[in-house]
Amino acid sequence: MRNLMLVAGLCLSGCGADTQPVQPAVTLGVGVGASGVNTYGGVGLSQGPVSVFFGF
Repeated sequence: MRNLMLVAGLCLSGCGADTQPVQPAVTLGVGVGASGVNTYGGVGLSQGPVSVFFGF
């Protein structure tokens, strides 16, 4: 939970006051397979050619 709050803070602080804004991304989903139901998700940041994504 602490890491998620850190990433959320980075998303909010990267508003891009002097450059292009940082574009946040959030992915959430549910998968159903032979082993049962599982959930997945992640958050990421993108600015120009650089992207960072953290999955959980």
